[in-house]
Amino acid sequence: MVRKEATLTFYGGVNEIGGNKILLKDGDTAVFLDFGMSFALRKQYYSPPLLSPKSDRSLQELGILPKLEGVYRFDDKPPAVDAIFISHGHMDHSAYLSFVKREIPVYCGETTKIILQAFGEIRKADLEFNVEGIDFHTFRTGDTVKVGDLEIEPVHVDHSLPGAYGFIIHTSRGAVVYTGDFRDHGAKDEMTREFVERARAAEPVAIVCEATNMTNVSVSSEKEVEAKLNHVVSQTEGLVLAEFAYTDVDRLNSFYRTALKNNRCLTVSLRQAYLIEALSSDRKLRIPRLSDEGVLIFRKSKERLYAWEKRILERYQDKVVDAEQVSKRQRNIILTMSLYDLEQLVEIQPKPGSCYVFSSSEPFNEEMEIDFERLVNWLR
Repeated sequence: MVRKEATLTFYGGVNEIGGNKILLKDGDTAVFLDFGMSFALRKQYYSPPLLSPKSDRSLQELGILPKLEGVYRFDDKPPAVDAIFISHGHMDHSAYLSFVKREIPVYCGETTKIILQAFGEIRKADLEFNVEGIDFHTFRTGDTVKVGDLEIEPVHVDHSLPGAYGFIIHTSRGAVVYTGDFRDHGAKDEMTREFVERARAAEPVAIVCEATNMTNVSVSSEKEVEAKLNHVVSQTEGLVLAEFAYTDVDRLNSFYRTALKNNRCLTVSLRQAYLIEALSSDRKLRIPRLSDEGVLIFRKSKERLYAWEKRILERYQDKVVDAEQVSKRQRNIILTMSLYDLEQLVEIQPKPGSCYVFSSSEPFNEEMEIDFERLVNWLR
């Protein structure tokens, strides 16, 4: 009897941040674990939005997409993999699903499906965010997914966006554990601990572990972050500006509760409003609703509106404020804002005593450091 060979091949995610594309083969079965964008490779050739990819084939020619047969939509060959499993909805783990053959089923958490479809609508014109026609299959912790000779157990982990999972894959040679991205200092650290315990019990023969921050850095729990936010906001007499990832629902909740405690309204961008509405369909996810009294929607000064923006503005007309209204109500608002929104400050004219809360990833490359310097220049 010939013993089956189980192999792992890494097409991204090694010696870089993100870009995870890990091929697991066992006998006649092949699955990808994540199919993300490599930020490092992409930035060598492109600088969105002005210089963005226009052709999927050019991405492969430049080596941004690995040369694979039977995987991409522009390839006429039959599908060479049986499924793709997505750990979570961050771009560096999921964005290049855009180029995958629609015959290949994609397995992900229910929340991840919502996030990916929302991204696809928000960035409809973007070649790298097209999820239309993908054959999504969703799971939750406790499910077991059988694909060919493999059995995959998804187990939730805590991360900076909801719906993140690690995987325990049962192969002919034993269990393989894939952590995806995880943390143990967030609002739901017990989920990560549960994954660790289940992974330990599986006695894995191999572990593929995310290792971006394996250093002795100091981290704060979400409770500590919220306490700091409340202290800062309670001492601020003017406008509070807040920057955080719009997929980070734990930070969203922290800012929302802080706003309520300080008689302010959390005022979100149209993009964040669209995602909040999409995520409200997940009954297990606790987030503020756009209809809640303490939530407003900020409309930037712009002439052209996308269809999804028009829908939000029409549905929540009584919740929409513009720069002039924010300027008049500075003491009563926390306004979410990023570097790319800062030109609105010219119209808002924050009063002396206003503050900017930077609650996002610290710069980890030269481009991000330049952007951070621009942010500081705007705030001076």
